[in-house]
Amino acid sequence: MPFINTKVNVSISQEQEQTLKTQFGQAITLIGKSEPWLMLNFDDNCKLWFKGSDAPAAIMEVSLYGKASSAAYDALTGRLTEILSSVLSVPSSRIYVKYSEIAYWGMGGSNF
Repeated sequence: MPFINTKVNVSISQEQEQTLKTQFGQAITLIGKSEPWLMLNFDDNCKLWFKGSDAPAAIMEVSLYGKASSAAYDALTGRLTEILSSVLSVPSSRIYVKYSEIAYWGMGGSNF
């Protein structure tokens, strides 16, 4: 039950969003999860400042039911930043990735 919330200060076209969706769905397997359980949110044109500049930047918040290994998180961070850099031209040095491991996650009126 991963959720990836992506905020960027650039525009995302429908085509780019579709590409991001597909590639994030493939990348999530790096932490042992699958696309059928993946939820995504894309917020573009946010007012993000990083290192004193409003140059292209992003923050990605990955919420995960359960846990993954440090190595898996490292691999996912690398892949997610690679994807954003490729699709949206946001330099990897201007992308934060934040992880939250969630003990309780509900869906359909009950918890897992």
